Amino acid sequence: MDIALEAPTGCPSGLAPAERNDNAADPAAFVRRDAHGDETLELMVSGAKCAGCISKIEGALRALPGVSEARLNLSTQRLRVVWRAKTIEASTIVGTLARIGYAARPFDPEAAQRETDETGRRLLRYLAVAGFAAMNIMMFSVPVWSGDGEMGAATRTLLHWISALVAVPAALYAAQPFFGSAYRALKARRANMDVPISLAVILALGMSIAETLQHGAHAYFDGVVMLLFFLLIGRYLDHKLRQRARTAARDLLALQAVTAVRIGADGKTTAISARDIAIGDRLLLSAGDRAPVDGVIEDGASDLDTSMLTGETRPVPAHAGDSVHAGAINLTQKLILRVTARAADSTIAELARLIEAGEQNRAGFVRLADRAAALYVPVVHTLAALTFLGWLLAPILLRGLGFDADDVGVRAALQNAVAVLIITCPCALGLAVPAVQVVATGRLFQSGVLVKSGDALERIAQADTIVFDKTGTLTLGKPRLITRADEQTLTSAASLARISRHPLARALVAVAGPGAPAVDAQEIAGDGVEALIDGKIARLGRRGFAAPDAQDADDGAMELWFSRQGDAPVRLAFEDTLRGDAANVVATLKQRGYQVELLSGDRRTAVEAAANAAGIECWRASVNPAEKVARLHELSAQGKKVLMIGDGLNDAAALAAAHASASPGTAIEATQAAADLVIEGPLLAPLIEAIDVAKSSRQRALQNIGFSALYNVIAAPAAMAGLLTPLIAALAMSGSSLVVTLNALRLRGKGPR
Repeated sequence: MDIALEAPTGCPSGLAPAERNDNAADPAAFVRRDAHGDETLELMVSGAKCAGCISKIEGALRALPGVSEARLNLSTQRLRVVWRAKTIEASTIVGTLARIGYAARPFDPEAAQRETDETGRRLLRYLAVAGFAAMNIMMFSVPVWSGDGEMGAATRTLLHWISALVAVPAALYAAQPFFGSAYRALKARRANMDVPISLAVILALGMSIAETLQHGAHAYFDGVVMLLFFLLIGRYLDHKLRQRARTAARDLLALQAVTAVRIGADGKTTAISARDIAIGDRLLLSAGDRAPVDGVIEDGASDLDTSMLTGETRPVPAHAGDSVHAGAINLTQKLILRVTARAADSTIAELARLIEAGEQNRAGFVRLADRAAALYVPVVHTLAALTFLGWLLAPILLRGLGFDADDVGVRAALQNAVAVLIITCPCALGLAVPAVQVVATGRLFQSGVLVKSGDALERIAQADTIVFDKTGTLTLGKPRLITRADEQTLTSAASLARISRHPLARALVAVAGPGAPAVDAQEIAGDGVEALIDGKIARLGRRGFAAPDAQDADDGAMELWFSRQGDAPVRLAFEDTLRGDAANVVATLKQRGYQVELLSGDRRTAVEAAANAAGIECWRASVNPAEKVARLHELSAQGKKVLMIGDGLNDAAALAAAHASASPGTAIEATQAAADLVIEGPLLAPLIEAIDVAKSSRQRALQNIGFSALYNVIAAPAAMAGLLTPLIAALAMSGSSLVVTLNALRLRGKGPR
């Protein structure tokens, strides 16, 4: 199988660490060079949080001389940079990232996972501290709010000091994610959403301490902690949703055999690591072994299960001189394999790079919240600055008009500017989308659909084309006997089938039930099984072996032939049946205006039969993984947004390349890792509900963002006019967060359908 790669050949950094220099201090040690003269470096970037970060990083790197590609995967923190050899050094790339405020080091998937897990634990700790502090401060703030007329100044000041003892350390601790991000941004001479948040926290704390020192009536410790609490809720929810979007390449390479048995020049066998396999080595592949690398059969004959690679349900006979691809399973007899490619250049490694390319391309998707947040920073900074300057210059204007301006000055200007920063803080915006996504994913989980990333719902809602795989997706992926054979024939054939690992033999045994295997039965690789039954030679296998004189049925069905000396041969036909609701699901999608296609690696007759049964007019058969990806790119070039559904390893690259993707719960782990949705159960109906919920969640998210914008349009002028204190601003901000959360909860509906 020839696979057209979009990425340079060679082992991806982080996927086979033992094959590269582990000198982490020197990024040049991790650079790969391909045959075309391109160099590739893969880095793990810290500090990237949104689409703005992606744009800034990719733009800065593409501006470097010789750089042809720079792609950042936000979920995995993986940055891939490709440039012409000798145009720049790897250190220049790392230095450029540092200059714009992002730390980078050679990519290590295990380190990335550890860092992601630790980030989640830290956010949870910050959230817990902010929540605990908010609850305790309320005990001291409520008496101040309600007892202003009767409470003495000394008592009020004491309560403020107690609140300060709780709020100041809690706020400084809980605000670390925002402080750190703001510091890195300012150091790189840019601004992000965390800059105004950090300013609001610091100024509100400073003002509150100053008010308390002067025995003032107003302190805003409660508002600061509540602000952080709601911001951290949104930040944590967003982190958990991103964490589900794992890279599939690591799981894919886990399917590659890690050890092999090498035959030495003296004929002795030695167990070695797959990384140590060299081109030209001779390997022993026993029955049941998975090929660790690509090679050519030097000696032996067997049947190979290549379904993981091609989607073809029928085992493939293999003889001397035939090619074997990494990932294929040897079913029957031992083989001697001559290696033609190292593990780093095997079919599975190439598939992993196809998946990586798809994930990197998908990483450019800009989420609703990111697009809305892009307008937040400049608008809020401008409003706060205008408020401060306006109230600072107000005394001059008022005195010039003959009004008393003693109560107007720096203090009022600062208080109103802080109120603007607080009331426009993106709590509602930060919760608008994550809250909807969490509720939507919870509802779908009840219906048997696991949503792995929050932005998947946005992409599914945009899809207008549905592409299905056949085997294991539209169909159940399990051969089923459809021939009505008499009991004696079935029993005799099953006695032969019990010694074979062939999928059709296993399906036959499943129908026949328990029984004893034929005595002295012998399996002949690529042909079938032979034994003596009641003194007569009996055979079970392909037509040319068991019934060479029988006429070919030519109906495309999978088949085994059973013959016994002196009796007419019997054809045992099998089919891979459609899922029970496949035709209804396809009909529903077409009624809703979706374009539906079928892409399969299976043979033409099987694909045509499945397409006709499901009601799909547009289909393609014998399609390899690269051709599936090419078809998706073709649809994308036509402006289509494709939702791909597949289950096999041959679908993993297409799942990663599609605009959105789904896989059944029976799919292998690497395929599930590449998909956005995992659908449990034997039916496809949950796919329809997933699409419905995705569209509803998009509507709710747009409503929440619209409400957040309307809230700021009303609240910001009031704060600028001095009508709101920072405390009232914090309460209003909390109320807006509650509104968007309640709107998100409307998605819960009535539970699973």
